[in-house]
Amino acid sequence: MDVRTALKTGIADLREAGVPSFTLAAELLLLHVAGQNRTWLYAHPEEALPDERLEHFLELVARRAGGEPTQYLTGKQEFWGLEFEVTPAVLIPRPETEHVIEVVLDRLALRELRAGRPQKTIGEGLKIADIGTGSGCIAIALAKELPKADFVAMDISQAALEVAHRNVIRHAVGDRLRLIRADLLEPSGGSPAPLVFDLIASNPPYIGRREATTLTREVRDHEPEQALFGGEEGYELYGDLVAQAASHLKPGGILVLELGHDSLPAVRPLLDATNWTNVGVTNDLAGIPRVIAAELD
Repeated sequence: MDVRTALKTGIADLREAGVPSFTLAAELLLLHVAGQNRTWLYAHPEEALPDERLEHFLELVARRAGGEPTQYLTGKQEFWGLEFEVTPAVLIPRPETEHVIEVVLDRLALRELRAGRPQKTIGEGLKIADIGTGSGCIAIALAKELPKADFVAMDISQAALEVAHRNVIRHAVGDRLRLIRADLLEPSGGSPAPLVFDLIASNPPYIGRREATTLTREVRDHEPEQALFGGEEGYELYGDLVAQAASHLKPGGILVLELGHDSLPAVRPLLDATNWTNVGVTNDLAGIPRVIAAELD
């Protein structure tokens, strides 16, 4: 079977199965199997696809039709212009999480401006934590943007930390990024010394278990529950996270949190306490409050 026919077959199967963005999914799966780029796909439509690759492609198409996310089938996802390994042990990075990176960089730039220094910072002397790191996408993206900062990335899941470790190696930031198994900011087995940071960022689990039936099958059946659900309502983890952050940030330290689509009413009051200041909320492109940030007074 040639490339054009294989692609048409994959598109038809995914369309029939009701897969969203079925054309893109078929293209990505074929490119993955062939080890090629999109230019090749359309420049060589009559090239014969070897039988073993065709069989592999059709197998992946069948799995995608059954609900498995394309990213888990190809083992990769782009975030902040970087390619990350993803497996079913970690949440698939979403475009809206890039707002966390933007807010972190904006807050740091504002701090430099207040101090009378150049607005652009390379992060020299900064210690930054990423809580619930998953694939490591937030910490690694920030490490690329802040080449002089040091990072700690924490997750409760050992399997997630193993994926993050491979991504740390892939992006060559291992000399500045340490991975720790922890429940929020509390390391497993304790820590020999208190961990204190200039900035803490997190995309915590924020979906309510009561919403599970409303999720797409790709999310509900395949992404890790531990990374998805933040309790029955979805916002239960924020209280502990904000409280722990207050004891692990330096005075003037910055906290940046991603929000669920309806988390703001529950989270905002946590930062209205007297020890937090300069609270700000950033909407995503759909107008949904997506990131909340504050500074420790």
